Amino acid sequence: MVNANSKGDRRERELVNLLDERGFAVMRAPASGAATDRELPDVLAGDGDRFYAIEAKSSAGDPIYLTGEEVEALVYFARNFGAKPRIAVRFDREDWYFFHPGDLYVTDGGNYRVKKETALADGVDTAELTGDSEKVTLDEIAVEKPDDDSLDVLRAVASGDLSPEDAAEML
Repeated sequence: MVNANSKGDRRERELVNLLDERGFAVMRAPASGAATDRELPDVLAGDGDRFYAIEAKSSAGDPIYLTGEEVEALVYFARNFGAKPRIAVRFDREDWYFFHPGDLYVTDGGNYRVKKETALADGVDTAELTGDSEKVTLDEIAVEKPDDDSLDVLRAVASGDLSPEDAAEML
């Protein structure tokens, strides 16, 4: 039988290696998750521009839960350290996804939950976290309204005075 902590340790090392490959200085916090006087995040990562204190959780497929105390300790540490707090989640056969604690679902009991479908739909992927890509929504790229010249070309197509191919070249 596999020790439950060994899988978590393996996942944390995987996350450290992933961030290291993207140019971050990264370390696993010693004794994270152990009974210490201070609650430490699992991973600290920075690249000179971005600094993260990360609590990492993984699951075979069930929702991932964090206690209110875990999240409060992460936010407290991150604020004092000058880092951004992030919850990193990984479901089997999926990539890592990252959340700000304030974006997580809070249960009636004050705990935090991340479902697999939420991670896939709303989570920030590694490329976005590390600044290699940026999530763009359709609203952000929508054109407000066409200019007058474009409208004239489209009207000419609608009236049959201009072929769609000629209009495409003009636009």
